Amino acid sequence: MTQSNGESLIACDVLIVMPTYNERTNIVGLVPSILSIRPDVAVLIVDDASPDGTGAVADDLVATFPGRVGVLHRPAKRGIGLAYIEGLQVGLRSSARYFVTMDADWSHRPEDLERLVDSRDDAALLLGSRYVSGGSTEGWPWTRRMLSKIGGTYARTVLGVPFSDMTGGFKLYHRDAVVALMNEGVNSDGYVFQIETTYRLWCQGFSVREIPIQFVDRVAGKSKLSRKIVIEAIVVVWQLRFQRRNRRP
Repeated sequence: MTQSNGESLIACDVLIVMPTYNERTNIVGLVPSILSIRPDVAVLIVDDASPDGTGAVADDLVATFPGRVGVLHRPAKRGIGLAYIEGLQVGLRSSARYFVTMDADWSHRPEDLERLVDSRDDAALLLGSRYVSGGSTEGWPWTRRMLSKIGGTYARTVLGVPFSDMTGGFKLYHRDAVVALMNEGVNSDGYVFQIETTYRLWCQGFSVREIPIQFVDRVAGKSKLSRKIVIEAIVVVWQLRFQRRNRRP
């Protein structure tokens, strides 16, 4: 493992990029559970100066699992979209061929991570989907489930894409897809990052496929979804629709 500006660069085949903000209770058990799945998986935690001490817990995990856990400490809470971008940029300096974006609150199950990794083939992007056959959500009130489905249908209709789950954050990228995203640029700051990345790759002609997952509401901590994030998604979807110059026919 090498160091660059305090960031741990990890030798692995699959790198999990995991943004955190006040998730110390969750990552203590989640990270070891992820690492137990297979030896070629490593985790990069991107922490936004969590006031609950998540960053310190992440440092302890780096010490406990040398070479398999890294941490990128950001100075303040700056948005989940940028956290993913900076984490992926760090990841590109590692040996990883595949990158997974994953929540830190147990909503994305380690057993589904194993299925996601095992399902990699010639697809540049695999979407862990709650809304294809075999997928599901558990623990959400009907209002949250309805909001998620409406948001996905809205994005799919405006952008003209064929995917059932545009708002999910459980995704596996081939390295070439990440390089293409970094070269083109991703503008979204909030959770609409997930919509933008899928749409940009699809427009560039990369293969995108969905596999079913079981989404479980967070075990501990508070959701980061806010009205501001919802409004951003509504606006950005239309910006994406009209800004694309090389959209698929």
